Amino acid sequence: MLSEINNFLPCATPEAWLQEALLHQDLLLIDHANCEKKAAATAMNLMYRHTSKPDLLKKMSQLAREELLHFQQVVEILQSRGVEYVRLSPSRYAAGMRELISKEEREQLIDTLIVGAFIEARSCERFAQLAPFLGSELQKFYRSLLKSEARHFEDYLELARQYSDVDIQAKLDQFAAQELRLVTEPDSEFRFHSGPPS
Repeated sequence: MLSEINNFLPCATPEAWLQEALLHQDLLLIDHANCEKKAAATAMNLMYRHTSKPDLLKKMSQLAREELLHFQQVVEILQSRGVEYVRLSPSRYAAGMRELISKEEREQLIDTLIVGAFIEARSCERFAQLAPFLGSELQKFYRSLLKSEARHFEDYLELARQYSDVDIQAKLDQFAAQELRLVTEPDSEFRFHSGPPS
């Protein structure tokens, strides 16, 4: 599954981001918790807006449950480390990806699902990249997340294809180009999905 994710993403995480993450593990965990909470909220929002799509309802309800569980697990790790869970400004990654989402309702759903696929895929790729360099507790946790997060990536992509009337490859290419830019261009603030430090 990781090979499929790596083939889907336009690039690997820059080495400079990995080095920054290892230096700021508390910040990494706080923003990771934020990401899990936002992922659950996105899934819930899709459920509220698309009540006539049973496949979406089923997959998003499972995804929301799992993301909330992951949020709880990250908060527990923060507590065990004596790290306060504080508010952080969001990274430009999610906002940058959402810039491409259509305002037209049907296309908006497809685009939102594609953005979800990229976010989940990038999260998996970063879990895998970070795990070998982390302490045993965090290494075990991040490796345990790979399976469920990889399924989330698959679910988002499958739903996007299912609900689109046309092949979505052109859209995937467009979002991949944006993702490449967001992941490789320097960021002034470190976040779970930020680019390398400026």
